[in-house]
Amino acid sequence: MQVPVYSLTGEVVDQVEISDQVFAVPINEGVVHQVMVGQLANARQGTASTKTRSEVQGGTRKLFRQKGTGQARAGSRRSGIRRGGGIIFGPRPRDYRQDTPKKMRQLALKCVLSSKVKDEELKVVQELKLEPKTKYMTQILNALGADSSALVVTAGPEEHVIKAARNIKGIKTMPANLLNVLDILSHKVLLMTVSAVRRVEELWGEKAVEEVRDASV
Repeated sequence: MQVPVYSLTGEVVDQVEISDQVFAVPINEGVVHQVMVGQLANARQGTASTKTRSEVQGGTRKLFRQKGTGQARAGSRRSGIRRGGGIIFGPRPRDYRQDTPKKMRQLALKCVLSSKVKDEELKVVQELKLEPKTKYMTQILNALGADSSALVVTAGPEEHVIKAARNIKGIKTMPANLLNVLDILSHKVLLMTVSAVRRVEELWGEKAVEEVRDASV
């Protein structure tokens, strides 16, 4: 499959061949959803905590006698129905982590990458050579129609790209090896350099699958 390569001024200057093994995979919505839910769960800290009636301060004496007062029966002031008492069924520290199979994560990533290509939301540029200034990155994004929401992917960490884009709302940068389902789905446009595309194919393409198979034999 071939996709256009854009210049930094938004003009088509070339065509590049991309792997069907990565960018033309049938969409599996169930797998994508499960991986996305797992990623969101793994991002949770799980540190929310409340005190039960055994942990709050206060005496354990019965507030008044059981009968004859005309009031409802009352026990300790630590009761959850009283102000300052314990929390009934409140959150406690827990681990929300979900283990998602590696092959499932890889398939989901290929699915969302393929979806971007199908919806014409993948923009490939030859390279991102610019000064580390926000105004230059803004001009490039405007020219490519990716000024509102875009994920900028480079082959490796590039400091000048990070500095140029970090103050722009809705724009996020990352190296190709950190690509994930949630970040791709959270941005309208996927902007990649040619070298980033090649890096993605190297990591999750057919050759990478064959190497994993050979290692498992």
